[in-house]
Amino acid sequence: MGLLDGKVVLITGGSRGQGRAHAVTSAREGADVVIVDTLQQIGTVAYPMAQQADFDETVKQVEALDRRAVAVEGDVRNQADLDRAVSEGIAQLGKIDALIANAGIFSLAPAHEMTEEMWDDMIAVNLTGVWKSAKAVLPHMMEQGGGSIVVTSSINGLEPGANYVHYCAAKFGVVGVMKTLALEYARHGIRVNAVHPGAILTPMTSWQGAWDMMSGKPAGEGTEEDMLEAGYSFHALKGAGFLSPQRIADAALWLNSDLASAVTGISVPVDAGHLLQPGYNPDPVK
Repeated sequence: MGLLDGKVVLITGGSRGQGRAHAVTSAREGADVVIVDTLQQIGTVAYPMAQQADFDETVKQVEALDRRAVAVEGDVRNQADLDRAVSEGIAQLGKIDALIANAGIFSLAPAHEMTEEMWDDMIAVNLTGVWKSAKAVLPHMMEQGGGSIVVTSSINGLEPGANYVHYCAAKFGVVGVMKTLALEYARHGIRVNAVHPGAILTPMTSWQGAWDMMSGKPAGEGTEEDMLEAGYSFHALKGAGFLSPQRIADAALWLNSDLASAVTGISVPVDAGHLLQPGYNPDPVK
């Protein structure tokens, strides 16, 4: 028996990376899944976003586990797309028991150089998109008498990070959304929690800007190997460099399962001890 036998899980940003890990893990544990993702490139995002082949591969992996998958092209910035995903999921799979609000983007710039478009895109996807995703599933969960929502924040929803103020603002904001929803919908049997990933290796985190940031090298000189090596300093646990998306999927699985039936309104860091480490100034000004 699986931890999610008979359940249906909706995953935003579900076609690749962290989202695929959520989809495959949910299926492995007995759930059917609805995956929502956009195939449109957001202009302020420097790395390539999802392609149709990513959708197809995730569906293939879910179906290989003898579970059903409903793939819906949609943008979390668009409420109508999310409402349609919920409607299609219910029509084909009968219900939705859990939401993993996973969709997210990343970009880099000093605050004084950041464009309004960068700020607006980040907040729209990483913060407003979480609220819109929850808004889409809450009426159905209320009607059926319960459900689980897991929102993806970040360790940067608990601590700041230089050169991505918009990302930190969104991820701190997600915690406020989570706690408020947990309080507001507890009376309906709906649990809401947040997962805070450390450094996770996905297409969102492995591109030239991230290589430069993690390696400390000048723009354009960092490599993926530099970034991966730096990951060991980012985390505290022995042997923990950049983590597999599976580690976050495991946490979401627990939160969506009956093992966490009395757990709501909490933040769960999955950061290999990063937040335990004392801070230091890597570039002191004297």
